[in-house]
Amino acid sequence: MEAEAADAPPGGVESALSCFSFNQDCTSLAIGTKAGYKLFSLSSVEQLDQVHGSNEIPDVYIVERLFSSSLVVVVSHTKPRQMNVYHFKKGTEICNYSYSSNILSIRLNRQRLLVCLEESIYIHNIKDMKLLKTLLDIPANPTGLCALSINHSNSYLAYPGSLTSGEIVLYDGNSLKTVCTIAAHEGTLAAITFNASGSKLASASEKGTVIRVFSVPDGQKLYEFRRGMKRYVTISSLVFSMDSQFLCASSNTETVHIFKLEQVTNSRPEEPSTWSGYMGKMFMAATNYLPTQVSDMMHQDRAFATARLNFSGQRNICTLSTIQKLPRLLVASSSGHLYMYNLDPQDGGECVLIKTHSLLGSGTTEENKENDLRPSLPQSYAATVARPSASSASTVPGYSEDGGALRGEVIPEHEFATGPVCLDDENEFPPIILCRGNQKGKTKQS
Repeated sequence: MEAEAADAPPGGVESALSCFSFNQDCTSLAIGTKAGYKLFSLSSVEQLDQVHGSNEIPDVYIVERLFSSSLVVVVSHTKPRQMNVYHFKKGTEICNYSYSSNILSIRLNRQRLLVCLEESIYIHNIKDMKLLKTLLDIPANPTGLCALSINHSNSYLAYPGSLTSGEIVLYDGNSLKTVCTIAAHEGTLAAITFNASGSKLASASEKGTVIRVFSVPDGQKLYEFRRGMKRYVTISSLVFSMDSQFLCASSNTETVHIFKLEQVTNSRPEEPSTWSGYMGKMFMAATNYLPTQVSDMMHQDRAFATARLNFSGQRNICTLSTIQKLPRLLVASSSGHLYMYNLDPQDGGECVLIKTHSLLGSGTTEENKENDLRPSLPQSYAATVARPSASSASTVPGYSEDGGALRGEVIPEHEFATGPVCLDDENEFPPIILCRGNQKGKTKQS
């Protein structure tokens, strides 16, 4: 069922999109509106194909799709304490859960589903949607800031550890134990994100001037980038490329910054024997005698590439993906548009805008839907998401990345985490009535 774009409020451009999110491998975009939600495929630059649309739930403010599957999680302002999980291809509800306060954010991979409230985080097993753990008494988190590694075998969770400083708590979503605490910034956190393999964690504070990257799980600082010095900004999006070679940051300004994660080596190349080389060496040595803040700025790397937006002050999210075999920068805006830029990692410099798509008037055909739900080549910089080989197979019927398997169809093992999520046979999946629950008292405390 397709949502009607005409339901968007006239003249209310800013309120047209209440939420928007890229899926875990940046092959799909989900948007929420007053009328419902839509899912788009990001397989082409020339056209934007709508995979699915629904207006059965109005006023959606959270919508998350699990990779390119037919599993989608939706939260509406009409019931902000209730999480609804759907199999959109079949048009059925898998389950729903109610919580003690408003849901602020949801994160998921093939192993875990996280529900973040202001003062607690619920960890569900995505295989059967059972509640595994509740993290209570966490510092107040009014924005629902949290991150989950998309690598299900490495399901690390990160969330703010302090209300007054940029402390990050790293938590193992598989063993359900705290790993470490990272003193990332002096100011409070504004953004945190994992790379695809879950081996790196990037963060930014509310000042938005410095972005740091840490190793996981030991929490050692690997990189430090300076976004700018002239003004503080609000970082709205922070994301790694799928091969972890680049880190992209967007904010409430008109500039998107892309940083390159250079390989760190212990050996330094010989300094050039020129006068400029000598002066450069002396300049860097002099930073040891400068105040710490000044010295740090001298050693922080600047953006490798940038992109200029034709707007500022609007909510937006960005991602780095590979579309039609070329690296692209994608920026979705609350105004209801998706901007596509060419990104050449060899040249750097300024990215060139190549296409702008409207997210409020796009439609698709059934043929396009089916094409999107078929298995496709990985849409990433280097397809480095840790996946076992698809050569081994299982005959267990259940949920698969192609949007739902037929009963008895052979499904590759890598489509599962530790077992299948049975979305295609109501008798195999736990009955909906058993999946529904009220998460107010029956929880395991941390």
